[in-house]
Amino acid sequence: MMHNSRKILVFLGVVFAAASCATPRTTEVVTLAATTESWNGTTLPAYPEGNPEVTILRISIPPKTRLKTHLHPVINAGVMLKGELTVVSEKGDTLHLKAGDSIVELVNQWHYGENESKTKSAELIVFYAGIEGNPFTIAKE
Repeated sequence: MMHNSRKILVFLGVVFAAASCATPRTTEVVTLAATTESWNGTTLPAYPEGNPEVTILRISIPPKTRLKTHLHPVINAGVMLKGELTVVSEKGDTLHLKAGDSIVELVNQWHYGENESKTKSAELIVFYAGIEGNPFTIAKE
């Protein structure tokens, strides 16, 4: 019968041998966005004073759905996970997003998003860099 410490050493030897034969993996980092401007070229504002609060939302927009016109008083950015979305500013600037695209949103500018697909939902993750207790989205009445 093999002694426990010897069993452990044999086991570790097998693990290390297997690891040394394995194909090394490389971590891949892809920058999706790095900018000082929103998607329509407007310079992003300074961060407001206050206690920072980061909010991350997963948003699913059903087919044939137009979101209410709204604005964001804080810097935010997102990534489309699936589907397509058209974003339109009150000034008429338009951005068409598809899965994999990133967006640095408009700040303090009225706009809306629309999923024009007849059958597929649009899904995105959005990160808001806000201030605790303050809204990160305001709907136009």
